[in-house]
Amino acid sequence: MELQKVDLVFQNLPEEFGLAQNFPNPFNPVTNIHFMLPEAADVQLVVYDLMGRKVRTLVTGSQTAGYKTVVWNSKDDAGIPVSAGMYIYELRSGSHSVIQKMVLLK
Repeated sequence: MELQKVDLVFQNLPEEFGLAQNFPNPFNPVTNIHFMLPEAADVQLVVYDLMGRKVRTLVTGSQTAGYKTVVWNSKDDAGIPVSAGMYIYELRSGSHSVIQKMVLLK
């Protein structure tokens, strides 16, 4: 009887869909945003001002499962630096939606 070699691959996947608090917070001018996907999904990660206006789309489209990090450089979609203040960031996927707040200091 011949033995077959089997390669086992262990993946450290999150158990839940989630959005962590950005770090550092407050920040100037760059911050890291971490999110978790337990399975591959179409997602959107968007930054809004306090008036609810979209400031920057950081992620849009299909993402593999796992722990993800996005860097925001405090610029809007046009590449213009935004003003100091509080911002909201939202991660959406299907029926899931999670919101966090962050503060930009200048």
